Amino acid sequence: MTLEQLKIFETIISRFKNAHIAVIGDIVADQYIFGKPLKLSREAPVLVVRYDGERILPGSAGNTILNLAALGCRVTPISRLGADPTGGTLLEIFRGQGVPTDFIEITPDTPTTTKMRILAGDDHTSKQQVIRIDKEVAGPFPEAIEKKILTHIQELRSKVDAFLVSDYGYHLISPGILKALKEVSKTCLTVVDSRYRLREFSGVHVMTPNESELQAAAGKSAANEEELISIGRDFYHALKLEALLVTMGNHGMTLFENGGEVTRIPIAGPDEIIDVTGAGDTVAALFTLSRVCGASYKDAARLANFGGGIVVMKRGAATLRPSELISFIQSEITPHGPDYS
Repeated sequence: MTLEQLKIFETIISRFKNAHIAVIGDIVADQYIFGKPLKLSREAPVLVVRYDGERILPGSAGNTILNLAALGCRVTPISRLGADPTGGTLLEIFRGQGVPTDFIEITPDTPTTTKMRILAGDDHTSKQQVIRIDKEVAGPFPEAIEKKILTHIQELRSKVDAFLVSDYGYHLISPGILKALKEVSKTCLTVVDSRYRLREFSGVHVMTPNESELQAAAGKSAANEEELISIGRDFYHALKLEALLVTMGNHGMTLFENGGEVTRIPIAGPDEIIDVTGAGDTVAALFTLSRVCGASYKDAARLANFGGGIVVMKRGAATLRPSELISFIQSEITPHGPDYS
């Protein structure tokens, strides 16, 4: 990579503060309960864990939102939370990061979707997850909530630079909302990160699945990288996308664009990954933001790859700041000193 390319990246990153992105999708509460293992219970063959503390963080679309906020852009969430203490905590976190919550609807009869993780370990050691308990939405939301979400989409479509869909399968993206987003994509950049429903978003601009999500959506399995690229190219054409960015863990990323052109992007940073939790959210956020700020799809993918390389070295669903991103890129370009030849 050359000094000129570094300057291009720095210019794109300097524009982050001027961008405005709407994130629509499922906000999940990631609840972590920490404890110390004491003994086996006399009541059942299970571990007794002494409670030491807990923490609640925004996950899924919430992590995408925090990533964009940390990167310095203006982000407006469109979502819903329950009228419960967990939902209240998430609202406080968003407001503390300068994220507006006007378009987050509160549903009194449906609790906040929560992933409760019990982690146990001795003092001064890394605690390991013992069990996870999920509190999920049982079905579609009331029609009144859907109407409010649709109103928010229409209000924002002429005010934002892009819509980023973070669909984790918790029913926020109803058929009516899906139709509205596909209509919005005719005039506004729309990027989709969907765990289970990629095919239903056919016709939007961009998708950012991981390799497992791509294979599931395509209904095909890849035995090697060559087969995965073939599946990706066919999927890209079938869904009439502008770009398809497939994340491949420690194998980096593959970008499909420009009528089927394929660009392989090796992993950034060390091969040793600490935690991939939330890395896909970071990639989708950074890819969308970079594109909005004038990056080509290739450069947006490279910046997203750098961002992914940072967050997988952090524990939990992590974010990064522009200065951190620039420093990482500089270290990748000149690991042994400022040689730009």
